[in-house]
Amino acid sequence: MRMLIVGNTNLKGRGVFAQKCFLKGEIIQTVPVVIIPAEEVELIDKTVLGNYYYDWENKAAAIALGLASLINHSYNLNSYYVKKFVESEIELIAYRNIGVGEEITTNYNGSPENQSPIWFDVVEEISPTLVKIE
Repeated sequence: MRMLIVGNTNLKGRGVFAQKCFLKGEIIQTVPVVIIPAEEVELIDKTVLGNYYYDWENKAAAIALGLASLINHSYNLNSYYVKKFVESEIELIAYRNIGVGEEITTNYNGSPENQSPIWFDVVEEISPTLVKIE
C-alpha cells in the first residue's frame, strides 16, 4: 500500500497527502538526497529546482528524492523534518497525529515553533500584486 500520494490542493498547486494514519512521532518517510555543492547553489537558484531544495551543511543544498521536496509549507504543520547529514537523508516525522487524506505539511524554517517569515512570505509582503510599468 502506498502511504503517500501527490494530489492537488486548493491554494498551493500540488501537495502530498496521507493514504494511512500516522501517529505523532511516527516516521512518515526517509529519503535520500542529492547534495548540491555550495558553489553550485547560486546556479540552481536560477532554475525551477531553486524552489525545491533544502539548505544543507556547509552552505550546500540538497534535493530530496521521494516526495519530501513536494511537501508544502505551513506554520500550522503536521510534520517536521530531520536532516541526517552523515547518511545524506531527510527523515519526515509526524508532528501530531495525521488522518487519511490529510495534506502533509511542514515548516520550511526547520523548527515547528519558528514563525519567522520565509522567502515567499517576504516577497508577498513587498509585492502582493505584479503591475506592468511602461
